[in-house]
Amino acid sequence: MPEGPSIVIIKEKMQQLKLEGKKVLAVAGNTTIDKEKLVGQKLVAFKSWGKHLLISFKDRTLRIHFLMFGTYLINETKKTPLRLSLHFKDTDLNFYTCAPALIEGDPDEHYDWAADILSPEWDEKAALKKLKALPDTLVCDVLLDQEIFSGVGNIIKNEVLYRIKVHPACTIGSLPPAKLKALVKEASAYSYDFLKWKKAGTLKKNWLVYNKKMCGRCDLPIHKKTMGKTKRGTFFCSNCQKQY
Repeated sequence: MPEGPSIVIIKEKMQQLKLEGKKVLAVAGNTTIDKEKLVGQKLVAFKSWGKHLLISFKDRTLRIHFLMFGTYLINETKKTPLRLSLHFKDTDLNFYTCAPALIEGDPDEHYDWAADILSPEWDEKAALKKLKALPDTLVCDVLLDQEIFSGVGNIIKNEVLYRIKVHPACTIGSLPPAKLKALVKEASAYSYDFLKWKKAGTLKKNWLVYNKKMCGRCDLPIHKKTMGKTKRGTFFCSNCQKQY
């Protein structure tokens, strides 16, 4: 599943097409949404919120969630069944294996921009307040809570916990205040590193714990377990990642 930084990259590629102000001339695809509502609509802007690509029109927004294996092509097609296509003059946006949805009205009424780790409106204090209301929740679960850390996925989760030396089985209530603040700060900081490395094609080279066999700090084996309510693969070093 693409994480927030990957969606930002898609958004930026879409923005380079300079489709703002242009009309959707035709739609296609096997999506069940009322896609005909988009015909004749002028595109206002491409935005992103966490793992959602947002294509905004005057009175509605098309949301694209890429799920686990979603893809897109610009002015190209492939054999995979087409989920949704938007045809503009000289440009086709084709989406595959994704979950489109139509959001009526102002997207600001539906999205908390302060929860998006890569938004200029990201609010660390608001995230801390939400965390303190979940003292019994595991840190490996709370980092994947999109209402708190919109855009954080499994790679970011693992790398953040390794960076701040916190065991994934800790509860939020067990963490000292300094570690709780570090958790919030690093979730955003690592996401910007992820974005930088993804653009440079060096993301995997910079992983410290995700898919690793040995801990670079301790020279001890990295453990991998399915943990928490989210049941996602979790990598950690039981020596340097402290369990409070």
